[in-house]
Amino acid sequence: MLSPNFFNTIFVFPILNILVALYKLLSLVKIPGSFGFSIIGLTVLIRLLLHPFFKQQMETAKKMQELKPHIDKLSKKHSKDPKKLQQEQLKLYQQAGINPASGCVFMIIQIPVFFALYKTLSLFLLNSNLVKTITEINHTLYLSLLKIETINPWFFGFNLALAPNKAAQWHYYLIPVVTGVLQYWQAQVSMPAAPKTDSVEERSPAERDGRGKAESVKDKKSDGGDFQQAMSMQMKYIMPLMIGWFSYTLPLGLSLYWNIFSIFSIIQYQKISPKSKALNPKQLQNPKS
Repeated sequence: MLSPNFFNTIFVFPILNILVALYKLLSLVKIPGSFGFSIIGLTVLIRLLLHPFFKQQMETAKKMQELKPHIDKLSKKHSKDPKKLQQEQLKLYQQAGINPASGCVFMIIQIPVFFALYKTLSLFLLNSNLVKTITEINHTLYLSLLKIETINPWFFGFNLALAPNKAAQWHYYLIPVVTGVLQYWQAQVSMPAAPKTDSVEERSPAERDGRGKAESVKDKKSDGGDFQQAMSMQMKYIMPLMIGWFSYTLPLGLSLYWNIFSIFSIIQYQKISPKSKALNPKQLQNPKS
């Protein structure tokens, strides 16, 4: 289970040692619910370590959203020349100081960290043979003073090793609901705002006549382009339901991690998004239509 392979050595063992160290420290000062607070502390620590990548992702997403009108113009202008379109898009990204691939760094780094966290918490929460598990955990600890004899899974009246569907108690059923709501909230704040466009009423009669027909054709063409937005909206509702179901069937300790991760993400989205640097229009060459 805890063989020293590449993934365990790089990701699982360090996370496991941090979790146990937090638990030992909190238990030493007799903090109630030490294991729960250890999960919270570990989650916050990981979010802080990943914060530079998260911030970069947010800034890249904001700039890409601001570039969308320019990219649409280029797509229309070079619709019959994909190679030229790609060249012009790259120039536009360079002028704006954007590396589109950088927005994926946070997601790429987060994947192995998430699986390592899940595997670490599963050792404590999904294994019925706790004595054997504790023995294996102690063998992977970096310092002998971190060795543990047992884990107290109780956290404010909840057994973190128990799943709501097995607890059969009403207050356990609240956790999947809270988890789903937090996932929905996170999706809500993370979705980029739609670009502002001037309304028909704000245009002059000449603009309405001149642009009306062109935009009606454009609107028809954009129906297919809205497929991605429709999928995003579906994920906005489907993902909370999926995560809520997982939290209903998995031990509460995993839901605790997931919920703290969501809360931290929501706070970061709300703090970073308004402060993201807007693009200077003078940086961009307005593509000629």
